[in-house]
This record gives sequence, C-alpha cells and structure tokens, in this order.
Amino acid sequence: TIFLTGSFGESPYLRSKLKEIFAKQGCDILSFDELSRHIASKGAFVWRFERGDSVTPSQQTEPERSLRPLNPTSTVQSVGRFDEVVEHPRGSELQRPQQERLVLSFDIGTTCSAVSFVHSYPGANPEVRLVTRWPGQPLASGDSKAPTLVAYRDSVPIATGAEAVEFVGQPDYEIAQWFKLHLHPESMTSSAPGSTIEIPPLPTGVSLLQVYSTFLRFMYQSTSGFFEETTPGGSNIWQRLEPHATLVFAVPNGWDLVQQNILKQAALMAGIVRSEDDAALRMEFVTESEASVQYILRKSSIIPWLREGSTFAVVDAGGSTVDSTVFKCLAMSPKMILKMVGISKCMQAGGVFVDRSARVMLKEKLKGSDYGDEITVTDMVSEFERKAKRLFNGTSDSNIIQFGSRRDNDRNFGIIQGKITLNRLEVAGIFEDTIRSIVNSCMELLKGQNVKNLILVGGFGESPYLRNRLKADLGPQGVEVTIAEEPLKKAAAEGSSSWYLQQLLGNKVAPFTLGVESTLPFDQNRRDHRERRARAYIADDGSTRIRDAYLALIEKDASLESGAEIILKAKTSFEQQPENLKDSGREIYVFDGELKPNWTRDVKGNLLHNMRHLCTVTADLSPLWPLSNMAEGQPGF
Repeated sequence: TIFLTGSFGESPYLRSKLKEIFAKQGCDILSFDELSRHIASKGAFVWRFERGDSVTPSQQTEPERSLRPLNPTSTVQSVGRFDEVVEHPRGSELQRPQQERLVLSFDIGTTCSAVSFVHSYPGANPEVRLVTRWPGQPLASGDSKAPTLVAYRDSVPIATGAEAVEFVGQPDYEIAQWFKLHLHPESMTSSAPGSTIEIPPLPTGVSLLQVYSTFLRFMYQSTSGFFEETTPGGSNIWQRLEPHATLVFAVPNGWDLVQQNILKQAALMAGIVRSEDDAALRMEFVTESEASVQYILRKSSIIPWLREGSTFAVVDAGGSTVDSTVFKCLAMSPKMILKMVGISKCMQAGGVFVDRSARVMLKEKLKGSDYGDEITVTDMVSEFERKAKRLFNGTSDSNIIQFGSRRDNDRNFGIIQGKITLNRLEVAGIFEDTIRSIVNSCMELLKGQNVKNLILVGGFGESPYLRNRLKADLGPQGVEVTIAEEPLKKAAAEGSSSWYLQQLLGNKVAPFTLGVESTLPFDQNRRDHRERRARAYIADDGSTRIRDAYLALIEKDASLESGAEIILKAKTSFEQQPENLKDSGREIYVFDGELKPNWTRDVKGNLLHNMRHLCTVTADLSPLWPLSNMAEGQPGF
C-alpha cells in the first residue's frame, strides 16, 4: 500500500496515473480524507506527544520512531495555530465490535447533504468518517457537504450535487432544489408564523420519488468511490460488505412512517436495496436531534459541564427545519445514558427562509432598476447566501453583495461596480422573522426546565447573528449557548453512525398519540353515542356496537424505554370461519393534537382534525384459528 499525501497528492490525475502504474504490482494507492488539514504538522504533533520528554530523536531507533499511534480514545483537535490532545470522557467512545460490518449514514438536507460511514471489525475502535470528496467540488476544500440539487433536461437527470450548480438559471434546464420541503407533513408546515414558503416546483414530468432516488444514488456512488480510495483494500471490503451494509437516515423530528416509506422506496428504485424486505431489514431511521446529540457527545471539548443529573438542550438549525430537544444525563458510568425530557420540537424554519426573505427585500429595493430582473436578483441572493448571510453578526453597517462586474453601475439604487451594499438594519430585517420564530420556539422548549446549556448545531446554526440573538434572549435566564466545532461537517450525518453503533438514549418521548380504530357497545345513556347513532351496527354476536372508537396504544408525552413493547388485549368475532386469516390487518392512526380524543371520526364518518392514517399492520393469524372458541350471542346469533 502507498499512502499519497501533500497538496499535489490531492490531484485525481496523479492518483489515477499512480494506480495505473502500480496496479500491476498489486499495490493500492490511498489518499487521506480531511484534505484541508496539514497532515505533516498534525503528524509531527502526534509524534512529539507520544515521544515524551525523556527520549530525543537521535536516541531512538528507527522502528521506535515510526508508527506509534495515539491512544485510540484520543483525538487531535485544531485550535488556531496549535493542537491539543483531548481524552474522550468515559462512555463517549464507541464500543468495539464483535464482527466486521459497514454502516452508512445519510443526511439529505434541504440545501446541503452529507454521508458518514463506519467500517468496524474486531480488535479495533470504530472510527466515524465523513465523505469529503464530491464530484464537481474542489478536492482541497475537504468539504463534507454536497449541494442538494439535481439538474434535468427534458425530464432526464444530467447533473447532481455541485455539478448541477452550473445549470441553475439556464433556459433549457430545470433544477430540483429544496425538494425536501415537499415531504414535510402539514403539522410542520403550519408550525410557526412566517414559516410558509413557496416551494420550488419539481421538474416537469419528474416525481418526488424519482428525485430522491436520483440524488440518493449519487450519494451512494460517491461514498463507494471515496471509501475505496481512502481505505486499505477498500475495493474488496466494499464488495464484501456492501450487500449487507446498514443504512441509517437522519430525518427531522416531525417526520414519521409516511416519509420513511418514501425513502425506502427511493432506495429500492436507486438499486441500493434489493427488495422491500431488504429495506426493512437494513434501513434505520434516527431523528436529527438524536443524531446531533451523539455528534456533540463525541466532541468532548464542548461538554466539560456534562455530569450525572445535568439537563441540556440541543437545537439543530438546518436549511428548512429546526429540531430542538431537552436531554437529561441519567448516568455517566459504566455507560452514559441520556433521557429525553418532554417532546422534541420540530418547526419549519431555517436558512432557506432567510434566503427567501432576502429575495423579497432585494426585488422591492430594486424595483424600477435595470438590475431588478429575476436572473440578477437570483445571482444576488446566491452571493448573499455564500458570504454576507454567513458573516453577519448584527453589528456590521456595511454588508457587500458582489454580483457583477465593474461595468454594472446604478448609483440611484446603490449599485457600484457590480456591488450592492446593505446596511445593518436591512440585513437584520431579512433575518428577523426566521430568528424570531427560532427564539420563540427555544423559549417554549425551555419553559419549566432547569436547562443551563444549549448547544447549537446545523448549517444555519453556524450563523453568528442567530447565535448572538439566542445568547441575548436566553442569557438572562442563565442559559449558556454553545456551538459545535468543525462547521464544515454535518452533525446529523456524523452523529447517525455513532447513534447506530452506541445508542446512549435510554428513552424516547412519544411526539403524538398512536392508536387503532375499534368499536364499543352502544350505550343509549351516553350523549356522544346517541349523536353517533348513524355509526351503530349489529355485530356478529347480535349486540349493537358503534364504530370509530379510538383506542390509544401510546399517548402523547409518554416516555418509552428502548425496546419497550405495548401489549393490548382485544378480541374479534366471526359469524363463520373466514376463508383466509393470512392477511389479517389493523389500521394505525396518529393524532397530532394535545388531548386524546375518544373517536377517530366525526358523526359523518370523516377523520377528525389532526387525526391521520399512518399505516396498516398485517399478520398471518392462521395458527390461532384452532385456539378460537365457539360462543353464542343474543337470540338468533
């Protein structure tokens, strides 16, 4: 194996030529991920740390001076110009595996997406790695985020990720962007004032399932190439483990089985899983809050305050959603165990809403100008998102958007040499609705909780202005706002792999009520029964019963331990032996409201507001038929 390092070692052409030359000798050419880091300086620090002060380089033999790794539970963290070694606190390191396996974790975001993976095998500590090379992106950037874009021409995908950016605004092409918004349930889209947004339409003749399938295939193929290029024996390992790899998807807190099923279908269409049974066996789903807390706990430098009994909040501010959860630490030893406190919040807010607000403001500001057309404003918004939006902290009076050349001038509208400058109040106004919604959501989340620390992650969580506003509003309540380091990473993607390998969460809190539709004996003395007389019927045993009763299996706010089972005693009667019990099923209904209803439907048989059908559970009950009992009902039955 030959390891290729150095800045020129990042050249794909150099790697391909070396592979061509040395493949005949059975030699692998491997490069490193995290390309933007200085491997030599970091390696020198590791060497110096392990060498100690008692031995000088001249006193060491060559074998002693080579290949002395750090303790596997240590990490080297870049801090300005210096590095420091930090031991992970007890309970945060991943458990050593009993067998070799491959875990791939996907975070398909509204504007950017990422993938992490773990190749674990007995005798080694699992290491979560991020894909840091994507087609169309400069290799030297080491960026783990790929744009969530698919470019189409005549309903055929022709470019994905960064390679699709160059087709944005081109007349013969249609772009699938922000398509994650099409999947958000109604409970999220109406969750906050100002959270509505005009969702870009899908390309002509292309379904949402097709878009997800195309983009997922792109992520999977990019991960395969990255794994093979950066892992010793990567090609053989991938071919051996890929058919059985576990696929973990980070999803918003507000998603449920409906959205999960679409991702399963997309994976099947993309050829990543072989069948529906294969998808059910290999695909796992974790909420972004759970994934983010796993990421945070592995970044020990930001949790020195974490101890048994402490309570903290995690807010994942992404492109289109903000997921917030309060956690309590139940134990630190021998294993760290966390408990969710209350229901996770999930609201439709985030970076794309700021971009939308910037577009509205710029179009109004440039009304009557030669630079107020759709294409120019789009260029301005793109530049605003790339720089001004990410740098604004609430104090800068001059926020420049460079969108054109020196020939572009319209001083009446503040455009000079291809630049337009926005003052502090204008930019603050662009952020206001979105940030106010997030702050209000956090205030509601923390109400009545003894939270002293709030950790902010996610793409929009990198905004200095959002951080400053949260600090200003939450600081007086004694809440310290902290951010996770390494902003180029996607916390949900990296945390998803950690979540699968070592789940630290001891419980989950039900975000809604889940139950089944049943029947009740008709009671003439009950007003609600009399109102529903039209829904009554004569049962097989001759009794009068009423339909549409809601029987809750799990009530909202209920705390469920990991692996908990819910057992419900029920009975079913038949007038005569049914021909087939192989496909017996029950409909599962979810209620998103606060108070558990007694019924699933109104008196006319329509589903109640906030009541929705989730799925159908089927089972083969044929073996139970010999155990059934014959019974007599009312006369004649």
